[in-house]
Amino acid sequence: MDTSVAPLIEQLVDTDRYPLARPDSPAWAEAVDRVRRDLDGQGCSVLPNFVRSSRHEDLRREGAEMAPHAHYDVETVNAYNIPTDAPLPADHPGRITMRRRNAFVARDHVPPDSILGGLYSDGHFQRFLAACFDLPEIHELADPLAGLVLNVVRPGMDHPWHFDTNEFAVTLLTQAPESGGEFEYCPGIRSAEDENFADVSAVLRGGGTDLVHTLTLRPGDLQLFRGRFSLHRVTPVEGNTDRHSAIFAYSARPGVIGSVSRTRQIFGRVLPEHLAAEGHAVRGDQLLD
Repeated sequence: MDTSVAPLIEQLVDTDRYPLARPDSPAWAEAVDRVRRDLDGQGCSVLPNFVRSSRHEDLRREGAEMAPHAHYDVETVNAYNIPTDAPLPADHPGRITMRRRNAFVARDHVPPDSILGGLYSDGHFQRFLAACFDLPEIHELADPLAGLVLNVVRPGMDHPWHFDTNEFAVTLLTQAPESGGEFEYCPGIRSAEDENFADVSAVLRGGGTDLVHTLTLRPGDLQLFRGRFSLHRVTPVEGNTDRHSAIFAYSARPGVIGSVSRTRQIFGRVLPEHLAAEGHAVRGDQLLD
């Protein structure tokens, strides 16, 4: 294959297993069906070696070049990313605090002509993801800082238990740590109708081990995840190598922009778009965060 003229998808993705440009093919239908079964049963699905092994080093290098732009701010948080002094009942899980010690490279530091930038906006990729999530279409976030970001977890640090604002998330590991940095999650621990504070509290307090699933992701693995309803975290990274993962955030509805407080917490800054959207959030439920 002449990669100088081949489309991005053909260069990057293992199209024998994941033929994104051929939605009528048996392999496309098989991949979509498997993801849907995984999401229905476990709230999470992993497509191993989604990115060709020959491009893993390109991905790693690209993430490493972006990582210095990550915003670091070790702070005390709760699983809902709401103020830790919010007026909540004494036994509410929002009163259980943790230290957030990961960092994010904002979307405006991800070059549009990068591998990750091209993949995020690729129509074939978006159509495949929409089918996997059983949606007619998905939309890139209107947020100028979120949408496509790089999550950086340095050795000795972690990303504590939390829920996502988006209904679903798509991640791609670009650099694995030497050890640690495992992805732990509690599939469907809450729903749009039920916060299930009892089980959430149990997990946050170190119990509820039967509710926790663990994944060890590898570079090139694509993860599809219902993070809005599944409590999840990245365990402490060990060794001398950062853990880098690209987060491709989409929404079933157009116009999604993060709140001022959440955006400032994650990126250390807000833009006029966030200020203009404050109080007019596009949301599909009334969950706490």
